[in-house]
This record gives sequence, C-alpha cells and structure tokens, in this order.
Amino acid sequence: MLNTLSGRFLILTVIFVMIAEVLIFVPSVARYRESFLLARLERAQIASLSLLAADMIEPDLERELLKNAGVYNVVLRRDEARELVLSSPIPAPVHATFDLRAPSAAVLIRDAMARLADPEERVIRVIGAPLRDAGLLIEVTMTTAGLRAAMIDYGLRILALSAVISAVTGGLLFLAVRAILVKPISRLVGHMRHYAAAPEDATRIVEPSGRGVREMREAEAALARMQTDLTQALRQRARLAQLGSAVAKVSHDLRNILTSAQLFVDRIEASEDPQVTRLAPKLVNSIRRAIGLTENVLAFGRAEEPPPTLARVALAELVSDVVESERLAVEDTQDISFSEDVPATMAVRADPEQLYRALANLLRNARQALAGHPEGGEIGIAAREEDAAWVIEVTDTGPGLPEKAREHLFTPFQGGARKGGSGLGLAIAAELVRGHGGSLELEHTGADGTRFTIRLPKGELD
Repeated sequence: MLNTLSGRFLILTVIFVMIAEVLIFVPSVARYRESFLLARLERAQIASLSLLAADMIEPDLERELLKNAGVYNVVLRRDEARELVLSSPIPAPVHATFDLRAPSAAVLIRDAMARLADPEERVIRVIGAPLRDAGLLIEVTMTTAGLRAAMIDYGLRILALSAVISAVTGGLLFLAVRAILVKPISRLVGHMRHYAAAPEDATRIVEPSGRGVREMREAEAALARMQTDLTQALRQRARLAQLGSAVAKVSHDLRNILTSAQLFVDRIEASEDPQVTRLAPKLVNSIRRAIGLTENVLAFGRAEEPPPTLARVALAELVSDVVESERLAVEDTQDISFSEDVPATMAVRADPEQLYRALANLLRNARQALAGHPEGGEIGIAAREEDAAWVIEVTDTGPGLPEKAREHLFTPFQGGARKGGSGLGLAIAAELVRGHGGSLELEHTGADGTRFTIRLPKGELD
C-alpha cells in the first residue's frame, strides 16, 4: 500500500482530514462548553420564576428546583440590587468564576482545554445575561462533574464522526485517483515496456488516446514523439552499420585491385611514348589518392583503435618522415612549401605509428586545401613543451575551413575540410590523439589560414 501512488494518496488524505478535524475539534468543544453553561443559566432563571411568583416557597421545592437546574444557588441582579433567589449548601469553596456575557474565542478555548485537562470536580461560579431582559445579570454556582463528562462525550462523538468522514473521503479519493491517474499511468508504463521489448518495431509506438486529463495526453504525445524518433534512429543506425560493413568489404577488395593497378602503372611509366609519359603521373596520383581513401575507410571501419603502445619518440625525426611523405605527393605545378620548427632533442611519450597517422592526416588535409588554392601556400609543424603537456601545432596558409566542416569538424562523412572530402582524416586523427589521453582542437581558421593543436599529456618516459 505504501509503495503505490493510490495507497499513499489514501493515507495522506486520511491524515489531512484528521488534521482538519482536530483544528475543528478545539473550537467545537469550547463552543459546546459555552452552550452547556448557558443552558444551566437558562434553567436556573426558569427555576427562579417560581420565587418571583410567590415571596416564599417550601424548602423541599427549592431543593428540587435547584437539583433540576443543576446548580447550588441562583443570584439575580435587578435595578442594581443583587438578590439571592435560590440557595443551598455549597460543598466546597468556589474554584473559579466565568463571565459568559461577552467572552472572546481565545478565552473560551483556554477555559475549555483547562477543564478537559483537570479531572477534579470543582465548584465554579458562572455569570451571564438573563434571557428576555429579565435583569442585569444572573449568577449561578455549580459543580463541573457533569460538564467535563459531557465535554468528553461530545469530543468522542466528533472524533468518531471525523474518522468516518476520513474513511469515506479517503476511499472516494482512492477510487478517483486510481481511475484518473493510476490506471492511465499504468497503461503508459505498459506501453513503454511493450515498446522496450522491440524498439525497432514501429507498430509498438504508443498512440495518444486523446482523452483523459490534459497532462496524461501530453505525456502520451511526448512519449510517442520520443519513440518515433528513437525507432527512426535505430533503423538509421542499422542501415549505417550494414552500409559500413559493405563499404569496408568493398574498400578492402578495391584497395587490393588498386595496388595491383599501381604496379602496372609503374611499368607504364617506363614507356617512351610521349603521350603515355604525360598521362602516367596523373594516373599514378589518382590511384594513390584512391588507395589512401580506401585505407582511411578501412581504418575508420574498425570497431576501435587498438590501445597505443607508449614509448619514447624522437619527435623531430617522426615529423621529418611525415613531411617528406607529403612533400613527395605535391605536384610540380603546385607551389606548396613545408616548414618544421621542432627541437631536435624533444622527445614525447606516444605510440609512434599512431602519432604518425594523426600528423599525416592533418598534413594531408592541409596539402589538399592548398592544392586548390591558386597561389599555393605553406604548411608548418611546430612543437613546444609546456609544464603538463607537449604541444604540436599544424598550420597552413590556405583559405580556411568551410562552414559545414567547422560545424561537424570531427564527424566522419560530414566534416570534410574540402569539397568532396569524406572527413575521415580529422575523425581518425582525433580518435588517435584521444587514445593517448590528449586532445585535438581547431585553434583558428579563416582567410589567413588554419591552425590545429595537438596536446599530449606528459608522463614518465621509458
């Protein structure tokens, strides 16, 4: 019961109703006490009429009148004259006097609670205004025995009634909450579990009922939108996975074919035919670029890069190898130069093969960007050592990255740095650097050039 929404709502309802009844109980009991005392004053006033009708009454009649009125004596004040109308022996001294002519609510509540808390029988004096202007005031002396018992009986009846009201109200609210909230929520949870069993199945998407409370309708509509988006994303992911597998297989076979084709082209280059001599270099470059693309696709298609094997790497030598490889790829008609600013003694802690691949991808992107620039440009690699990391900067003086490339910089097939590019180079480079615990960031790009920064955290060199 405590673990269900309707059960907790039922318990809270009972508690709140009881609190409300307790707040009603105190003034109700105070009001009942006042009515009880006023009734005694009224009965005492009626009893005194017999004496007003006749100057003398028998003692037995006087005792019977006082007993029926529930008081010991009655005092009337008329025309400023105070007169003891009926009297009998008082068993104990007067304990307190209560004036009911114009009492405040606080005084009535205080006196009522004090009476309930005191179990002893007391003799009290009660003063009130006579009915129908029969005098200035009426005063009686009485015992509190009957008063306290009547107050307790009245209070118990109020508590019993409160319990019944709480039970009925709580039960009705329990049923209402189950019909309005609990059942729709349970139905929504059931839809979610049914959908979770096969999220790719579009038939399991919840259909908003269009009825019930507005909040539940909005929740169903939001759930339907979320499930629709998730189903579409899962379908797209499955299609991309299948496409990636197919592309990887095709790229693998295509790379082998292109490698064989390159061997044949190498032999063609030895031909003395002028036409062949002129076209062969372009064919070689095209095949080389195609091989590079297939290798990139295969590299990215692997589930993940292997963990780097960290070792001491002479950075200047590694950078020279990368630069030399890219320099050979520059065509004679392209005015592209390379600069290196790496301290000869600088050593970094990295996997030499993976760091080579990361730098090669950055330099290749820079070279390809400058290849389409009529004025050519310069590609530079600089390195420096900071307190916590080694910093490698790759810069070029090209036209800068296009807007789409900046928005999806390291996203494969979306962040291409040039028209027709796949964006795999930057994605692979970023993944390799992250494997070293470092970061690859685009520091600047614009009409004056582009600068990428690699930060490799320092560690103890082997």
